Amino acid sequence: MLGYLILLFTLVPALELVLLIKVGSYIGLGATIAIVIFTGITGAYLAKLQGLLTLYRIQNDINRGVMPTDKVLDGVIILCSGLLLLTPGFITDGLGFVGLIPFTRNLLKAWFKYKIEGMVNRGQVITIR
Repeated sequence: MLGYLILLFTLVPALELVLLIKVGSYIGLGATIAIVIFTGITGAYLAKLQGLLTLYRIQNDINRGVMPTDKVLDGVIILCSGLLLLTPGFITDGLGFVGLIPFTRNLLKAWFKYKIEGMVNRGQVITIR
């Protein structure tokens, strides 16, 4: 696991830097910086809207006595997407926007549930009932 994290925190920034330099050489430094700033601001705004909407849905479920498990997972994905969008770069922005779109977020949610269920079935996660 540590190896994957080291790879993630070295490879992704290197790829982002290469991509920023390539795009900058085609469209110019100012336009590249403007795109990065625009996607950061737009992403933060969209993440805030989606997050507040999800928080409202969680509160609704709690008030009705329903466990909001799906909505909490939505909130985690939205939070991670917002963090990715605040990170400068095109790869992280693309991944961040994927997490903010409800359709693709539902696909991510289904994948996470599948992975977590597999971990529980293999005994890697212990649940308390």
